[in-house]
Amino acid sequence: MSVQTAPAHVAPTTHRDDPLLARAWDVLEAVPDPEIPVVSIRELGILRDVRRADDGQLEVVITPTYSGCPAMSQIAEDIAAALQAADLPPHRIETVLAPAWTTDWITQEARDKLRAYGIAPPVGQCGTAAPRENIVRFVPRPVAAPACPRCGSARTERLAQFASTACKALYRCVDCREPFDYFKPY
Repeated sequence: MSVQTAPAHVAPTTHRDDPLLARAWDVLEAVPDPEIPVVSIRELGILRDVRRADDGQLEVVITPTYSGCPAMSQIAEDIAAALQAADLPPHRIETVLAPAWTTDWITQEARDKLRAYGIAPPVGQCGTAAPRENIVRFVPRPVAAPACPRCGSARTERLAQFASTACKALYRCVDCREPFDYFKPY
């Protein structure tokens, strides 16, 4: 596994006209996030691209949710295991740090799954759905507190800036009194 930065956006390409790449995408779309197993690495926007390198190897491009994400080595291992189990050819895993991952890359499907799992998805957008080339960006604070994923109430309060993982904050619903994780916008 190598770590790189790229000056431009890594645009996901599905290459559905290439049977090998289509099969690799299908296999990797099922790889769950190790910290939130109800969503896949594709749904979270971690899986950026699958392509053929000049030497014929598969090249899998991933971007961590933040640069110190402890799950990245596990994600790389899970990708390698999934490709090997599917008898796909040798591969390389490229970790691209720029542009930085953003919660804007989380699919609507993943947001719905997070909510059903008891994690409030990020409120609002951090920028545009397509990442920009500039690395520094300012993330506005959410205008409203996240709604409770259990009862839907907008009356929630933050208990802690960090929760079960660094990318989540701990909130509590004022109405049902249940605590819940909130996936912070980045």
